[in-house]
Amino acid sequence: VDREGIEPSTSTLRTWHYTPKPSALKIIIFNRCIFIWSTNIASKLRQVIMTYDSVIVGSHVITSVGMVEKNIVIDDGKIVKLTSSDLPSCDKKINCQGLVSIPGVIDTHVHYGVYSPIDRAATTESHAAAIGGVTTMMRMLRLGSSFESSLVKQLDASAKSHHIDYTIHASVFNEQQINGMKFCTDKGISSFKIYMNLGGEIGHVYMDMNPGENKLIESEVNMNNQVVEKIVQQAASLNCPVLVHAEDYQECGCAIKTAKQKNKNGLHAWSQSRSPDFEVKSIKTVCEYARKYDCIIYFVHIGSALALEQINLERTAGTKIFVETCPHYLTLSHENQNGYLAKVMPPIRSNSDVASVWAALGKNQIDTIGTDHVANQLKLKLGGDNVWDALAGFPGIGTLLPILLSEGVNKERINLNQLVKLTSTNASKIFGLKSKGNLDTGFDADITVIDLKKETKVSTSLFGGFSDYLVYDGWNLKGWPVKTIVRGNIVAEDFEVIGKPGFGKFVSTSR
Repeated sequence: VDREGIEPSTSTLRTWHYTPKPSALKIIIFNRCIFIWSTNIASKLRQVIMTYDSVIVGSHVITSVGMVEKNIVIDDGKIVKLTSSDLPSCDKKINCQGLVSIPGVIDTHVHYGVYSPIDRAATTESHAAAIGGVTTMMRMLRLGSSFESSLVKQLDASAKSHHIDYTIHASVFNEQQINGMKFCTDKGISSFKIYMNLGGEIGHVYMDMNPGENKLIESEVNMNNQVVEKIVQQAASLNCPVLVHAEDYQECGCAIKTAKQKNKNGLHAWSQSRSPDFEVKSIKTVCEYARKYDCIIYFVHIGSALALEQINLERTAGTKIFVETCPHYLTLSHENQNGYLAKVMPPIRSNSDVASVWAALGKNQIDTIGTDHVANQLKLKLGGDNVWDALAGFPGIGTLLPILLSEGVNKERINLNQLVKLTSTNASKIFGLKSKGNLDTGFDADITVIDLKKETKVSTSLFGGFSDYLVYDGWNLKGWPVKTIVRGNIVAEDFEVIGKPGFGKFVSTSR
């Protein structure tokens, strides 16, 4: 061989490159043996000898272009390709014949670490999430002190406890925390929440517990319009969306006081005392600030027809808005619920409002579905003998997907493509989860495999979370996740978590 212009690479393993026409050769001398390699056959040989980590075979795959019949090839936690007929060599073949593979569910709205410390809550709530097909959970962080003094402690305490991936929305309550918003973005947190429902006589809130301490932290918040405007202004300067709990606390406080004086009780009285009109008032206020500073607003847990109508008007006026609803606004009303388990803020509304939320989904007026999951227990939930003393909020992360499959897809209110957008794709785009939300080459292999025909009755013991009750207890749902895969690893299968706490990673968000 003509060696002119050929350079050896090392003294122990000698490699020369020679480029004759028409094919390229690589000549390797190793242990006195000569190997001649032709690169024009390299790709074909690689297909024979390359072994991938795993391949999901036989499922109907929901991609950005719709349903396809493909094998999902996974390597090093990523989707490397989708194939039709050829089955590449792999360490593990995952047979999903007759099932449906969707992008891993992203729960955009989760409260945990409030009623048990985050180092424990991360394990129990991510366990429930994994059973329910959720692969990424977005925590509503609530700190009573500055971000600079408390945020890192929370991040460190949760780093070794999650079964699935997770990220954070940072709640902002005061001027000190407004000044710390840049500190949050430097730590990979780029979305902030405003509680317009907190102030005056109804400003009480439980903050997140200190890591390692099982002690409730009570606080009083006064979210006046001046603070709201400053948060919106700072978020806009950081190019971050603002999540808004839209209820006017002054109107709510006055109506609650009146209802108590008249000895009203029950979920209907709770709904009346926090009227949709009070949502509308807050929506108008924050949207005015959003247009002034060119800020993106993400309205959380929207469940009334009036709120949806006002949001549509604000969009027409030029406000940049995303909307989230929750499964309970699609399934529960104060007309069909007894007791106080379904007490939540904003309240569950009428049957007519439930129909309006489904209609808004069909018109693509709602972008995401989160749970507003609260990891509490009955001894705290039912604090008295009336609705006013009961704790607001309830668990729901495990039932998010089964409810949407049973009440949505299987009842033909939404299709699988809509489901994927509402539970994964849109959230990944809105919050900058760039490696999530899509079953395509280069994305994280976060995959939820579902059986649309599987029927199971909901029970608290099914999910293994911190809470000892569920508002959907006893419901027979059709359509369940049977495999939850995070970055190529099966973390839950057939209602059993098989992964270990600590596998889940914090995911930085960006805009």
